[in-house]
Amino acid sequence: MKDQAVIDRALPVGQERAGKYLTFSLASEEFGIRVLQVREIMGLQDITFVPQAEPHIRGVINLRGKVVPVICLRTKFGMPKIESTQRTCIIVVQVRGEDGLMLMGVLVDSVSEVVTLNGSEIEDTPEFGTGQDLGYILGMAKVRDSVKILIDIEQILTASEISGLERLRK
Repeated sequence: MKDQAVIDRALPVGQERAGKYLTFSLASEEFGIRVLQVREIMGLQDITFVPQAEPHIRGVINLRGKVVPVICLRTKFGMPKIESTQRTCIIVVQVRGEDGLMLMGVLVDSVSEVVTLNGSEIEDTPEFGTGQDLGYILGMAKVRDSVKILIDIEQILTASEISGLERLRK
């Protein structure tokens, strides 16, 4: 199988981001992650608190006998905390860690839909001049009359945070 970077370079500009995305909401904003990284979507369940973890690490869940760390994207993105609702859910994604592939839960306000995007519907992230690292944003998708922020879930966390999550599940 070809390395993903080689495949991406072979595609026309913009087409490397094309594909299917699962969209979800945080506050009034819509985001999308690649469907290929999603393993399942589950309703909110008991999350075991982990003492002295980073504030955005909500804890861990037991997923069919596996310990899976759960992060809160609201907290990670600096959004205000809210009470969970019936629509609050956990998106279980697969990310690369030092020890190989691992599962991670991502707590979101609600899941919206799966959209198929072509390269012409995705624009580069505008420059905001804040000096912030926005490398986790793949681009801005124009879907109907709205904009969805496409994120690379593997880039949301730093290498040390992923390493810490790997230790949580052992």
